[in-house]
Amino acid sequence: MPSRRDLANAIRALSMDAVQKANSGHPGAPMGMADIAQVLWNDHLKYNPAHAKWANRDRFVLSNGHASMLIYSLLHLSGYDLSMDDIKEFRQLHAKTAGHPEYGYADGIETTTGPLGQGVTNAVGMAIAERTLGAQFNKPGYDIVDHNTYVFMGDGCLMEGLSHESCAMAGTLGLGKLVAFWDDNDISIDGHISDWMEKDVAGRFESYGWHVACDVDGHDADAINAAIIAAKAETTKPSLICTRTTIGFGSPNLCGTHNCHGAPLGDDEITATRKELGWDFAPFEIPADIYAGWDHKEKGATDESVWDVKFAAYKAEFPADAAEFERRMSGDLPADFSVEMDKFIAKTQEEMPNIASRQASQRAIEVMGPLLPEMFGGSADLTGSNLTNWSGTVKVNAQNANGNYLSWGVREFGMAHMMNGMVLHGGFKVYGATFFMFMEFMHNALRMSALMKIGTIYVYTHDSIGLGEDGPTHQPVEQLATMRMIPNFQSWRGCDAVESAVSWKMAMLRGDVPTGLVFSRQTLTAMARTSEQVANIEKGGYVLKDCEGTADIIFIATGSEVGLAIEAAMAMDAKVRVVSMPCTNAYDDQDQAYKDSVLTPGVKRLAIEAGVGDGWYKYVGLDGDVVCMTTFGESAPANQLFKVFGFTTDNVIAKAKAVIS
Repeated sequence: MPSRRDLANAIRALSMDAVQKANSGHPGAPMGMADIAQVLWNDHLKYNPAHAKWANRDRFVLSNGHASMLIYSLLHLSGYDLSMDDIKEFRQLHAKTAGHPEYGYADGIETTTGPLGQGVTNAVGMAIAERTLGAQFNKPGYDIVDHNTYVFMGDGCLMEGLSHESCAMAGTLGLGKLVAFWDDNDISIDGHISDWMEKDVAGRFESYGWHVACDVDGHDADAINAAIIAAKAETTKPSLICTRTTIGFGSPNLCGTHNCHGAPLGDDEITATRKELGWDFAPFEIPADIYAGWDHKEKGATDESVWDVKFAAYKAEFPADAAEFERRMSGDLPADFSVEMDKFIAKTQEEMPNIASRQASQRAIEVMGPLLPEMFGGSADLTGSNLTNWSGTVKVNAQNANGNYLSWGVREFGMAHMMNGMVLHGGFKVYGATFFMFMEFMHNALRMSALMKIGTIYVYTHDSIGLGEDGPTHQPVEQLATMRMIPNFQSWRGCDAVESAVSWKMAMLRGDVPTGLVFSRQTLTAMARTSEQVANIEKGGYVLKDCEGTADIIFIATGSEVGLAIEAAMAMDAKVRVVSMPCTNAYDDQDQAYKDSVLTPGVKRLAIEAGVGDGWYKYVGLDGDVVCMTTFGESAPANQLFKVFGFTTDNVIAKAKAVIS
């Protein structure tokens, strides 16, 4: 029977061999954390390699994602669908084994990691989801949601401010099923970290309210095992296990130095390492007894079958709850969701309320809440401004897990990545809000949700210079253009209550695309529409006001500027078509025939939006123009700012006449 060290050495061998073959990668951390991984994955982690999405599996996150060969080795050795050929294709085009772990590429990868600090923050979100889902579905004797979230993280993760945001939140909420391992190896790319990292990491986490195990020998399996057992026994606090490790463990000449952090060891050093470890096998060769020692398929199937029996009994006693749990974990919406939302949208069109779109957003949330028990909202300390709560809001905190709303505090970046973690866990439709300007703090989280193709919903209010007196520090100018440029992301900025409701409907329907919903502080004028026009809102752009015959010019606008476009069109001595384009991303997805029916080829165009205008030249062409922001805003009442920056009927008409001529 292979020893624990023999099993761990299989990770070391695969990692150094794959990095060497790719001539690229990070062998040091996988070699340093191999002993920790061996204990966790063989003795504690609950998973089934044959069913990677088993609902009650433990979640494992490799936050130090550059150590990707660690998780690839674990997946291969334990029996997931990751072959030795996949290992040999490490960092090659279209391989399952990408340079950093990519969600959706290989079974068993719970999240995309690489940007440091975001994996542990995803893990906090997963732990929040587990706690809340359990509170919503577990019954006496039936803990059908009962699993841990484990995360590996390095010094770099702890240096990132993001880890402070999320780990403080985890302590505040008392997430007792979250266990983090700190790879305390004293090394980063620039060398020994003592000159740029605080000394008392344990004290920091104790101040957050974590259980902390200090100075655990990361190469002593018994010490690691004891620390994990103690962490699992602490159910009221998240746990940090501080594991002292040697980076590149086993490499006789490079271990303990930054030279093995992010570069191949080299053939000579690999030969020396094999000798040092007593690993007398060829590159990519794993002996049968090592495979047998790692194989988790039988144990995983047994663990899942035990849960299946429990869930079957739960289903017999609580059939409605069981059906709801299965629906939510599958990601399917209730059958009547679209029908009920369409009724609400039609009613809103009939009423034509003149309200701020943030108020329209809250109305939509009020309607969706009873329809979607999986809806989970929150705000970064701006609930009263974002208007993201509703009559059924129940706050989650340390004392109450059975809720549907979190006050995230002033931690926008952490909020966004924790939301991503909740979505990745499953069972929730998650939205979180802040002022649109602070999207800047969150941008990496938006990009990661788009990269992973998950349906996180980001709510942004105070969408332009229209927020007024708070001034340019709070007035988004370039943010909408930036957000629209994220691939596989949909940005919606509705012009009134109807378009705002449609944007919410579309965000909820798309589980494979994250959405940014952008709403105004100021009151917007309701637009008259036919039922066909209402239906076309979903296409991202549509003709809101047309003229007889061929138009002389087409106005394209979004949000509050749609009303301005209508006013200017009515005042012009020309034939003007007005197109509302609340979502350029959705419009771009339409077929060419539809797009041509909206923006008729050959007709000149003018775009109007209170943000930077560079992206609009895609639609107006070189012979068109844009009424837009070219500078930052100013501090003044909104009506004065719109006038100063040219968002007036007179300026739009003047620009239009210049385009036509």
